[in-house]
Amino acid sequence: MSDHHMPGALETTIAALGPPTIPSPLPYRHFSADDHLASIRLSPEDFDEVDEETDVAFELAGPRAKLYFEPARVRAAIVTCGGLCPGLNDVIHAIVMEAHHNYHIAGTLGVRFGLQGFIAEYGHPMVELTPRNVAGIHQSGGTILGTSRGPQPIGAVVDTLERRAIDLLFVIGGDGTMKAAMRIAEEVQRRHARIAVIGVPKTIDNDINLVTSSFGFDTAVEKAGEAIRCAHTEAVSVPNGIGLVKLMGRESGFIAAQATLAIKEANYVLIPEAPFVLHGKNGLLPSLEQRLRDRGHAVIVAAEGAGQHLLSKVSRTDASGNPMLGDIAGLLMREIGDYLGQRDIPHAFKYIDPSYLIRSIPANANDRVYCGFLGQFAVHAAMAGKTGMVVSKLYGRYVHLPLHLVTRRRKTLNRASLCWQAVLESTGQHHLVSTAFQSS
Repeated sequence: MSDHHMPGALETTIAALGPPTIPSPLPYRHFSADDHLASIRLSPEDFDEVDEETDVAFELAGPRAKLYFEPARVRAAIVTCGGLCPGLNDVIHAIVMEAHHNYHIAGTLGVRFGLQGFIAEYGHPMVELTPRNVAGIHQSGGTILGTSRGPQPIGAVVDTLERRAIDLLFVIGGDGTMKAAMRIAEEVQRRHARIAVIGVPKTIDNDINLVTSSFGFDTAVEKAGEAIRCAHTEAVSVPNGIGLVKLMGRESGFIAAQATLAIKEANYVLIPEAPFVLHGKNGLLPSLEQRLRDRGHAVIVAAEGAGQHLLSKVSRTDASGNPMLGDIAGLLMREIGDYLGQRDIPHAFKYIDPSYLIRSIPANANDRVYCGFLGQFAVHAAMAGKTGMVVSKLYGRYVHLPLHLVTRRRKTLNRASLCWQAVLESTGQHHLVSTAFQSS
């Protein structure tokens, strides 16, 4: 086990199944070494358990000169969990191609429909993944393995891994999935089994801790920008047109903020991290009224988790355990309609919700390259016997992160960041910040 770490919360040591002793079959002249570290400066914005900017050493991703597993005897499995995201098939493709063509492992299984695929009662047989049957899948959206939400018995998952003689498990999913991967790795360790558990963090919301930009995010921003552009076109085509675009973002407004900066057509951006009020001096409604009187149109971009403080609390949760969100778009249309109607201001709503369109499209070029690296580096780490970790890109460096760090919290958009300040400057909505929330 590598001996690089920091005390306290920033423990960055990567667990290993044992010492690697088998020469790598890869024909490289240069390999990454466990003591070849990337020193990356983190701020409280990156990790809320540091009080000031701190240099942290992370293990670099990449092929190792010595392996823990004998390639010819290795069997791997891949599972995709949670919601769809551009790039899932790209990661699957990269893992299969790397494992088969470069390491020549014995075989790779695809687990169908998320963690359900490990539980016999669901009746989802695993499928053999080969270079032949994954050819071209990276050109399509979604995941060829299918997915599901919700927890499954961790003991039963590990039972299946042991019964099927699986040595490497690649888990692709979001925050909840990474927590499940951590529990699987812990159960494997408890049983003294020799199974490497490697996570590839996936979230279209870009809200995984210490992952600078998750795969699929670039594609999502690009497609979200198209929706904002369409909303603007619709809004300017009618008197007092109001384009309303609802984007993904349960707890974080990264997509809404980034797409706004890319298109520059939004006048209001509402995100979960920045509570707002509807009425009064700093309210959205009076500001919108003035905007319509001045310019005759407006575009509002709202992350799905924005404005929940204005809605009735919903006690239900989804299959992943997330609280069900109130309908921010419905609230805005009702409140804006009533407010403008009372003032005899004619208007026309154009509402666009591109969420499922964005989730299911193929990845763009940037994300395809990113997914390729993630898949390859995940295989390199697993073959070297590393476990309980994810492969991540952190400020331009591909590194190994222990699962306990990425699952510590969900990343949110800092309202003091340059990104959010740029959004405020682009939209001119500084006045919307409510004094009631300024200290929150």
